[in-house]
Formats: sequence, C-alpha cells, structure tokens
Amino acid sequence: MNITKDTVVTLRFELLNSDGESIENSGSLLSYLHGGYAGIFPMVEETLEGKRAGDAFSVSLEPADAFGDYDEHLIRIEPREVFPGDLQVGMQFEGVPQGEEDDRWVVYTVTDIAEDKVVVDGNHPLAGERLLFKGVVAEVRAATQDEIHHGHAHGDHGHVH
Repeated sequence: MNITKDTVVTLRFELLNSDGESIENSGSLLSYLHGGYAGIFPMVEETLEGKRAGDAFSVSLEPADAFGDYDEHLIRIEPREVFPGDLQVGMQFEGVPQGEEDDRWVVYTVTDIAEDKVVVDGNHPLAGERLLFKGVVAEVRAATQDEIHHGHAHGDHGHVH
C-alpha cells in the first residue's frame, strides 16, 4: 500500500542535529495520520507521499521547517515569588508571551533561578536548529473512520485516548 491521504504511517526514524549528533535514537517509532493533519513536519509528509513499507527517506529541515527560529522575545525574567516553592531548572509552565494580544499559549521552561529572579524560555529546545530527519517506512495501513474524524493515528506509537 502506498502512502496517500488518510493512511496511517508508522516510521522507524532518527533525528539528527546539524553536527550529525542523534537527538532521537535510530529506530524510534512514530505513527501519524497522513494527509495534512499536522501530525508530522510538512516537508517530511511531502517526502513520504507515495512511498510504501520498506522505503528509506531523508529530509533536511531548516529551522522554519521544524521548530522555528530562536525568538529572543520568548525569554522572560520573572520575580521568584510568582513560582511555587519547589521550583527547579527544567520545570515547565504555560503562559502568554509578553506583548501578545492573542490567546496564544507558550510552554516556558525554567532555565535559571537566582535568589529573587527566574529566567524562563518559551522557545522549543530545538528552535533555530537545522535538523536531519531520516528513516524507513515500517508500515502503511488505511486509517479508520475514528482516526480520520479525530485527525490523528490511534494505537501503538500514535495517540492514545
């Protein structure tokens, strides 16, 4: 079966940074609903169109094609007192970027803690990175009506309700 709209695709993949270092180990599995459902990077989906189980692929992703450019405006320094007492570097919180008028929520990661200040960063950890997404198509199957209705793959390596 070829990869077309409304098929569930399972990939065995590896994600590498621009230095060739593995970010996601070779052999990691991912299942997604193919056909514009935003379950995978659009350039990867475009590359996979028409492929079948056993086909290998490799896609170079510029920052704009992956996690976006690094945005310095998403770094904030906040008063320590607005955070919980058990605060640690690496903890994450949701918030609206300063100066934004829409309701766009961003996940902020605590990157530094001082006595009275906390630094949080709303950029994805891979923002600004050029990435290489490569792998092999492990399986292709027709999507169920529930998967199409929900807009994502269900089951192993997909979304679980």
